[in-house]
Amino acid sequence: MDSSTNRHPARVRRSVLTVPADNPRALAKLASLACDAVIYDLEDAVAPENKAAARAALVAHLDALSPDRHAGLDRHMGKDPVERIVRINALSAREQGPANLGLADLEAVLPFAPDAILLPKVENPGDVQQVADHLEEADVPATVRLWAMIETPRGLLNVAAIAAAGRTSGGRLDCLVPGLNDLAKATGVLPQPGRPYLVPYLMQVLLAARAFGLDAIDAVFNTISDGAGFAEECRQARAMGFDGKMLIHPAQIAPANAAFGIDPADLARARAIIAAFAEPDQAGKGVIRLDGEMVELLHLAQAERLVARAAHLAARDGTTI
Repeated sequence: MDSSTNRHPARVRRSVLTVPADNPRALAKLASLACDAVIYDLEDAVAPENKAAARAALVAHLDALSPDRHAGLDRHMGKDPVERIVRINALSAREQGPANLGLADLEAVLPFAPDAILLPKVENPGDVQQVADHLEEADVPATVRLWAMIETPRGLLNVAAIAAAGRTSGGRLDCLVPGLNDLAKATGVLPQPGRPYLVPYLMQVLLAARAFGLDAIDAVFNTISDGAGFAEECRQARAMGFDGKMLIHPAQIAPANAAFGIDPADLARARAIIAAFAEPDQAGKGVIRLDGEMVELLHLAQAERLVARAAHLAARDGTTI
């Protein structure tokens, strides 16, 4: 199968809330929130002196969610509405002091089978492969996936190679997330409304994701009090093709869910495309005519993905679209 269509199972990732693992109030509140995914952050959101305490707090939180330590496997069968991702500290030697914080993070959370491990500051394919190899050697189920943060100039230059290598057999990579705060700082780009000088960075990540069948989540919006600005940035990200947005506050969940939601008209069109290609007289055709328009196999692939996302959302929430 061509790598551009070799996608992971469809997930709905409109709203991806990041929560510091050492914030007990935030952890306790998660059960009442309507985000599609949560990132438990052990990296940037945790001060160096609090790393061990944050790890212990996260272990306690995950243990309370799955006391038998097998509920993590059940989540992959659609029994948990929230996708759970853990952002570990880097395993790379360039980020480490005497203790390998990233390895300690992995060993602590893997018994709970989180949906994914988010790797920070990924700069080359080896950063992803190192963790993938570790998971294979530890016999971690393939349902535990990998996400990659692209937040350095070197990582951005290598993003296509990272995406390609991460989608090889056993690679586990499902999603790319640009870290615009770090990229802006490293490149000297000043923050401006509309992100005019950062959009090329975003599109480079998105293009790499789409070339190799990955999801792409837009970067955080820093000004929590600016609801209008956040909504506009969500609309921009949706127009650029992103699957969802990384969030830093619960107030951002509802606008993100609305902006990246599934439009009923788009879903109806997708179902019509699938039905048209399934007609016996269309068998084997690469291009067909539907409602006066030419529809190609690439449109069929897009339609199937949208319908799969809608089905996942309906099964998860017990709703229909």
